[in-house]
Amino acid sequence: MEPKFSIPTETVELPSKGLLYPKDSPLASGKIEMKYMTAKEEDILTNQNYIRNGTVIDRLLKSLIITEGVDYNSLLVGDKNAIMFAARVLSYGKDYSFIYNGENHTVDLSTLDLKFLDPKLVEEGKNEFNFDLPHTGNTLTFKLLTHNDEKSIDRELEGLKKLNKGSSPEVTTRLKRIITSVNGTREQKDIRNFVDNFLLAKDARALRAEYQKINPDVNMKFNLSEEDGGEEVDLPIGLNFFWPDV
Repeated sequence: MEPKFSIPTETVELPSKGLLYPKDSPLASGKIEMKYMTAKEEDILTNQNYIRNGTVIDRLLKSLIITEGVDYNSLLVGDKNAIMFAARVLSYGKDYSFIYNGENHTVDLSTLDLKFLDPKLVEEGKNEFNFDLPHTGNTLTFKLLTHNDEKSIDRELEGLKKLNKGSSPEVTTRLKRIITSVNGTREQKDIRNFVDNFLLAKDARALRAEYQKINPDVNMKFNLSEEDGGEEVDLPIGLNFFWPDV
């Protein structure tokens, strides 16, 4: 008789609650099932080609997701972050040690809160939000970025840097992907023209603040001291996040 082997799995809650995915997507359930990391996934983590081309984490997460029919490219960035943190806890435990400003710190990753999407802000299954720019009154719609959007932004920035090595238009490139319409027009050339020539810096800042207010994600802040009220800073994600022996 052929031996039967099994591997434990866990259900991971998505901070978007699945509300922005099409109803026929398995992600619309607001949950995803993942397996625990095996030796096969450690092979992925140590693959030098994947590390060099920056795909190692995505290949790892794709290998760990066992929910059928998931389009990885359509994952909202905040949902992908939640899956990444869950994978780290399931694989290497909840304690993450690192050096910050020359001091050693350890954070219990299981205590990080998820920032959930507010259902009242959502037209279910539609990743789009309305926003009136406070200083010029222009009316926008914008979306929350997906993994595929982030890849497209990276490719565009790489292309722009090849054309002009001193160029680093990350802010405007990202805004052009976030904004889906301006004053009713959805033409990409109009959106690009608006961002490049007519979007005031203080309106752009207001839009980014609105985006962050809505965006579901993992709260990646940690307290520098053990006392309440201490300074909170962004959790640094270094090599030892998935390579704790480094």
